[in-house]
Amino acid sequence: MEVYPAQPRGFGAGVVRAIEIVERALETYGPSADVRHQITKVHNQGKRTITKGRTLILIGHAGHPEVNGAMGQVPAPVLLVQSVEEANALPLPADTPVAYITQTTLSVDDTKDIISALQARFTDIQGPDIRDICYATQNRQSAVRDLSKLVDVILVVGAANSSNSNRLREIGTEAGVASYLIADGSKLNPAWLKDAKTVGVTAGASAPEVLVDDVIEAMRRIGPVKVPVLPGREENIEFRLPAQLAAS
Repeated sequence: MEVYPAQPRGFGAGVVRAIEIVERALETYGPSADVRHQITKVHNQGKRTITKGRTLILIGHAGHPEVNGAMGQVPAPVLLVQSVEEANALPLPADTPVAYITQTTLSVDDTKDIISALQARFTDIQGPDIRDICYATQNRQSAVRDLSKLVDVILVVGAANSSNSNRLREIGTEAGVASYLIADGSKLNPAWLKDAKTVGVTAGASAPEVLVDDVIEAMRRIGPVKVPVLPGREENIEFRLPAQLAAS
């Protein structure tokens, strides 16, 4: 069986930065540290929108930690939109001054139709530059689409409550490839691989590479495995650390 790891997969620059912040904070200030979900840029964008008198629309998934955080941080009502249908059904006049922000773990492909619907719906609308939408999510989704042309089965390493991991599985399924979400190698169901000659493996943005390796090792216990290296999109983006930790 040939196993093709998607390129890219797993951690993006934002997750790498978050982990390094925790590690450096422990080195600088010592244990212990409480880790909570960060105030991302999207929270600040939302706050600025409210101060300009615009009604704020958030494109995202209900219940996602980032969405919950944004709706809690912005000191005004936030209208959550999850689909084109919900965008078209917003109970606002067409000339209402509005602005939209997006959950940062959604890709350009995930949001473009909703944004188009909002732009068609409202005459006075503002939104972030398309470059603010997560490059890492877009790249990983594109990699799965490429992978689906090569393999019989796709395994997505990630948590069941991870929206971007579930989206990767959905993309594989939409492409006509049997796709499964798997937390680690212990969860591998041999029946998924029956008659499969080629298997693609990818990982959600919060899944470390060690879990990908664990899944591949679980496949080796079923039978011989070859792991060819695929070409893919190179990611050279790095996000700066907070100033108080950068020199530590």
